[in-house]
Amino acid sequence: MRTYQPLQPPVIQQHIIDSKYKYKEYSPSRSLMPYVACYWTINIRASDREIEHRVIPDGCLDIIFDLRPSSVSRTAFITGLMPAYEVMRLTGDRSLFGIRFYLETAHRILKHPASSFAGERVWLEEAWGREAGLWSEQLLYTGGSADLMIPVVESKLKGLLAAADGADMLEPAVYSGMEYMYAERGNLSVTALADKLSYSERHVRRMFRQALGTGPKELLHIVKFQCMLQQVVRVSPSRFADVAAQHGYYDQSHLNRSFRRYYGLSPANVFPSVHPSAT
Repeated sequence: MRTYQPLQPPVIQQHIIDSKYKYKEYSPSRSLMPYVACYWTINIRASDREIEHRVIPDGCLDIIFDLRPSSVSRTAFITGLMPAYEVMRLTGDRSLFGIRFYLETAHRILKHPASSFAGERVWLEEAWGREAGLWSEQLLYTGGSADLMIPVVESKLKGLLAAADGADMLEPAVYSGMEYMYAERGNLSVTALADKLSYSERHVRRMFRQALGTGPKELLHIVKFQCMLQQVVRVSPSRFADVAAQHGYYDQSHLNRSFRRYYGLSPANVFPSVHPSAT
């Protein structure tokens, strides 16, 4: 079972969830855990105010299904790795279902390397053709119930894995590199990573960009930030300063820069119990 479990703001800031804005995550079955971080749903009901949905970098990519689409061909799309936060301001009724894939194993299901979707939003139909429309129709037929959608999705994902040929489009060193990142919680330099992999830094950068669409330095920063957030949520926001230091954020300006880039808010805005002087 993976130790790296990325978080998104609705899980970190539970107080932002209300009757008009509901976000929920679901764990995949054990056989899909090497590929899927989670399934998630967002349900927004029309109100007289704008709903703000914040997404932060998590080192993953997603297939997202719009359960209120304009057409079946515009139901599902793939969102690649995000290098910075994004805020979506939503109005009206919205209902979304997502599959969050780990970056280094997503290609086994998506049939394309993660680098094909880096920083992009691609309609699933463009990647899969008619197969995407058939899958979307199946999910729309469930009426948006997660209890009904997840078995449909899991059956599809397992079928895609079973049908995949034995050849792997990623070099083994990419998998090893990601395992080192997770094990060290992102507290690793590119030089140290290259030494562990017994390759030059240049070769490691090339491998990662070719396979994942970004360099190892960016991924190390994202994994480090996510691991710090996971620890704060698991322990207590009141211990924020200690946890941040444990994850290598010894310099306050460095920590604040990371929050501005990856979250778009200050630590005190994310964790109300954190005293402003500590951020």
